[in-house]
Amino acid sequence: MSFDSFSDLLAMGGHALYVWLSYGVSLIVIVWNAWRVRSERVRFFRDARAQQRRNAAAAQSGRSL
Repeated sequence: MSFDSFSDLLAMGGHALYVWLSYGVSLIVIVWNAWRVRSERVRFFRDARAQQRRNAAAAQSGRSL
């Protein structure tokens, strides 16, 4: 599909609201997913470090888990 002008591109043949809203929602979902993956990864490693510290402290005190 080709457009004669930039304003025709933005109008999308009369379907601009649907098209640009779809792009916007898709972008929001992609950004949300990337943010969630990163935050879950940070939390996982933070919890793993805390567990290692607890295990090390328990080993020093002579307790077994």
